[in-house]
Amino acid sequence: MIECAELQKFIGRHNRLFVLTGAGCSTNSGIPDYRDVDGQWKRAQPMTFQAFMGSQSARQRYWARSLIGWRVFGQVKPNRAHQALARLEVLGKSEILLTQNVDRLHQAAGSTRVIDLHGRLNEVRCMGCGQTIAREAIQERLIRLNPGWAELEAVKAPDGDADLEGLDFSTFGIPPCPACGGLLKPDVVFFGESVPGDRVNAARHALAQADAMLIVGSSLMVYSGFRFVQAAARAGKPIAAVNLGRTRADDLLALKVEQPCADALAFLLEP
Repeated sequence: MIECAELQKFIGRHNRLFVLTGAGCSTNSGIPDYRDVDGQWKRAQPMTFQAFMGSQSARQRYWARSLIGWRVFGQVKPNRAHQALARLEVLGKSEILLTQNVDRLHQAAGSTRVIDLHGRLNEVRCMGCGQTIAREAIQERLIRLNPGWAELEAVKAPDGDADLEGLDFSTFGIPPCPACGGLLKPDVVFFGESVPGDRVNAARHALAQADAMLIVGSSLMVYSGFRFVQAAARAGKPIAAVNLGRTRADDLLALKVEQPCADALAFLLEP
């Protein structure tokens, strides 16, 4: 494909790439994405920070769906897109990999220079004392508190969620923090919640050192990621994107490849 050949040339010309990835990078691993080719929601908007923190019933619904969704999400493996980007780092071409995903698949594929912009779903944080707990440990406690729920079937949804509808969640038990009894929340940035400043600053510093930007599998409809594309454009850094469908940054791109991420980056895995 001509576009893929141009992408290979783009990567060849730049030695310090700022790589930004999104949900499209992980779909081949079996994790559904949020948006269609026009950048519109495929389903209802995910849980907001305000709803989770302000409503016991919202938390019960979230954790019930998460109990089912984690069965699949906790077992996902990297695909060739993750492996290709890990290879980019080995080749010395990647300044940083900033991911909007919370699946830790880049690290599982071997990438080490990674900023998890929106956190990671394999950890849970107490909103009272700040202690972090492995998500797998919380899964065991959820099952003990709610026998029978783990056997339910549901269609998987993005980021460890499941389409579990038409049930009464009012009796679903949520474990408290084992240290202080506080409210537990997945250690990810929910919609309506701010990205921690240290992550933003680290990404800005890496972008300043980069000579170009590569977007992989993101429509950039969420501002937390799009702002780095805007910053790259203001700094005059060339930007390439691999994404199926429209992105919020289409008018800022020097190159766009509308191919599945693994296909577009396959040349990085060639001997």
